[in-house]
Amino acid sequence: MTSRERIIAAFRLEKPDRVPVSPFGLGHLDPEGPAARELIEKTDPFISAGLGADPFFGRGLESDSSTEGEVTRTVYHTPRGELIRVRRRTTVTSATTEFPCHNADDIEKLLSIPYEPPDPNVDGFMQWKRRVGEQAMVLAGIGDAVCVPATWWSPEDFALLWADARDELIRLVQVMADRLNAYIDRACRLGVDAYRIVGGEYASVQLGPEAFDRLVRRPDTELVQIMHQHGAWAYFHNHGPMKRYLDACADIGIDALDPLEGPPWGDCDLAYCKAQIGDRTCLVGNLDDMEVVERLDRQTVCELGRQCLEAAGPVGYCLGGTASGTYTERAARNFIALVDVAREFSLKTV
Repeated sequence: MTSRERIIAAFRLEKPDRVPVSPFGLGHLDPEGPAARELIEKTDPFISAGLGADPFFGRGLESDSSTEGEVTRTVYHTPRGELIRVRRRTTVTSATTEFPCHNADDIEKLLSIPYEPPDPNVDGFMQWKRRVGEQAMVLAGIGDAVCVPATWWSPEDFALLWADARDELIRLVQVMADRLNAYIDRACRLGVDAYRIVGGEYASVQLGPEAFDRLVRRPDTELVQIMHQHGAWAYFHNHGPMKRYLDACADIGIDALDPLEGPPWGDCDLAYCKAQIGDRTCLVGNLDDMEVVERLDRQTVCELGRQCLEAAGPVGYCLGGTASGTYTERAARNFIALVDVAREFSLKTV
């Protein structure tokens, strides 16, 4: 089997010739360098590509930005008043220090922005598909509708919005979901055949099960249905403790779920996850990219990988990391070593 065939078999809950070993992305490797080429050739990676547009605000969002030193101030102009975002960048990282929205009144400001639907730019996705061919699964990375309130309000104000203005928040998410659905329908018609959906963790980690149901499960179910109508794959990403959200994720109809982090970053045991939803969706994970695959010696990583395989079994599973995207060549070598572990395991389970 090719890597793509192997991954699709796992997505279909069929048994491939061996369990896919699937690092997410190329980490800090030079995409044109020999280490990246070897990783693509020898493992079964997922490669993420953007679609180059904002499906939620399209071409109608007007803004002005100015930068002084480490601080960038962006003013968004809406028919109902200005919204201001302040970001600070250091030599190490960057973060929003002032969010544009603060309460339910700002929902109306966002919704007052004239919406001009953008056209998906599928060039990057198609370039990656041509480059890797059957050696990887290319996914178009998209944020779901909950990403709008979760990134335009601070975490505290986002939680207060759910507590104090629930109906208004649900309405905002539904409007954004409708826009995203139309955008993804267009992207599918342009040939995009696999997606990675992110954003659910904003609700699962910050708000709880009821919010996850209303802000993620319900709108994302329709999103995935659109993908499937076009024959596209739907891969769902959700960090954090996941045991009480497994059924809700499977109910969305997704083809795969990552990263299923174990303690202390999450609460997932692969055998438990497999028993809960392994007959409904493929599981991807759960070796931590940074703390395990990147830092530990090859023998230890291979033993931990063997334990993952024993827990998840040969069907409906991709042995992978936790999608940090920050690993180096050391982890890449360990991912390559895991291929032999997966091959030996699959031979035992013929």
